[in-house]
Amino acid sequence: MTARIIDGKAFAADVRAQVAEGVAQVAREAGRKPGLAVVLVGEDPASAVYVRSKGKATVAAGMESIEHRLPADTTQDMLERLVDQLNADPAVDGILVQLPLPGHLDESAIITRIDPDKDVDGFHPVNAGRLATGLPGFVPCTPYGCLLLLRDVLGDLSGKDAVVIGRSNIVGKPMAQLLIGDSCTVTVAHSRTRDLPAVVKRADIVVAAVGRAKMVKPDWIKPGATLIDVGINRTDEGLVGDIDPACADVAGAMTPVPGGVGPMTIAVLLRNTLVSAARREGITLAKPI
Repeated sequence: MTARIIDGKAFAADVRAQVAEGVAQVAREAGRKPGLAVVLVGEDPASAVYVRSKGKATVAAGMESIEHRLPADTTQDMLERLVDQLNADPAVDGILVQLPLPGHLDESAIITRIDPDKDVDGFHPVNAGRLATGLPGFVPCTPYGCLLLLRDVLGDLSGKDAVVIGRSNIVGKPMAQLLIGDSCTVTVAHSRTRDLPAVVKRADIVVAAVGRAKMVKPDWIKPGATLIDVGINRTDEGLVGDIDPACADVAGAMTPVPGGVGPMTIAVLLRNTLVSAARREGITLAKPI
């Protein structure tokens, strides 16, 4: 068996094209473009690259890109005042504070300062609660992107046995909640899971998000399973995921690294910003994403 390679880059391009259509609709009906504000504190090179790519994608989708670049010595009070300003700005539909922040800043306080209805990253505790209880809200971009890929590959997920490896607030926990929402039977595995290979072996769907290069081995995989690799690990051989590429000999479908889940994250960020703008303007999108 040779797994189908799930082309996240191509799928993300389709999502971004759908977002652009929705942006055009909002612009026509509301008389303004959706606006995404991104805040970068300090000069972390990786964060600067992410912010630059998000800005380009925002403009390409027809949205307003609003960037605030602050020095590394920005105080907690200064950053909180900027967040308050963006919360109150009617031209801003989404607020993203690029993480990680410099060590002297309280990330949790900043995240909870963002208006939950502009929290397009989906990190606010209110949005986590909305997801857990099935209420409308924003979901972290990476897990929602994973769910879209799974739906595209498998169609109806009802009754599937899914294992999520990793229990972070950003990926693992929301991924589990999304799969439960699609009527999967879900196990959240982690570093203290007993006999992890056996747990993974029974899964129809495996989502790996632990940050350990090639941790998931071919003999862990149920023949024909669908594998979603969230991991991005820098090694001597380049970027690799949490799933050994040799698992393609057993799986039915799997995402590559790079080119799998990564492109979906920005696509969903744009989607969340569009949804925020439509909700705030009372617009029903012609083609919900």
